[in-house]
Amino acid sequence: MHSRTGSSETAPTDLNKLIKEAVNLSFHSMKATEKPIDVEIEYDLDESVDEVPLIAEDFSRVFVNLCNNAFDAMREKKFDPNTKDYDPKLVVRSRKKGTNVVLEIEDNGSGISADIKEKVLQPFFTTKKGTEGTGLGLSITNDIIKAHGGEISIESENGYTCFEMKIPASTS
Repeated sequence: MHSRTGSSETAPTDLNKLIKEAVNLSFHSMKATEKPIDVEIEYDLDESVDEVPLIAEDFSRVFVNLCNNAFDAMREKKFDPNTKDYDPKLVVRSRKKGTNVVLEIEDNGSGISADIKEKVLQPFFTTKKGTEGTGLGLSITNDIIKAHGGEISIESENGYTCFEMKIPASTS
């Protein structure tokens, strides 16, 4: 499945730790590009979310994909000549809600227009120019969430995007 290299077995995983590692990886990758930007990163991680059964490599990929897209949207807005006094910010949340864990990645970038919001989870759909993107990141993310028995939703308007994921907190 999408060039998998690790195990396909779920294992109890410290989700908040995995989130921080993946966000950090994506942030440092963005900082090493031609057009790095400063981004305030806020973590709002529920300490009651501890070990969750999941495939760690896959979930790391979910957060890297979502953060990469968020950083791209914030970079686009930061370098837009019509944008003044803009401070890029990424907020990452986790919380227990009933039998689920709810995860959110929110950015104050350029937003996703309503006409493409329904398409962004489809394979090979991309808004990036040329060879910048394959259109597989969000599709893979969606597949991984579904494979874990979860669902993903998107809320976006001009200057705001939030990806919300719900996954089971346990296998029982």
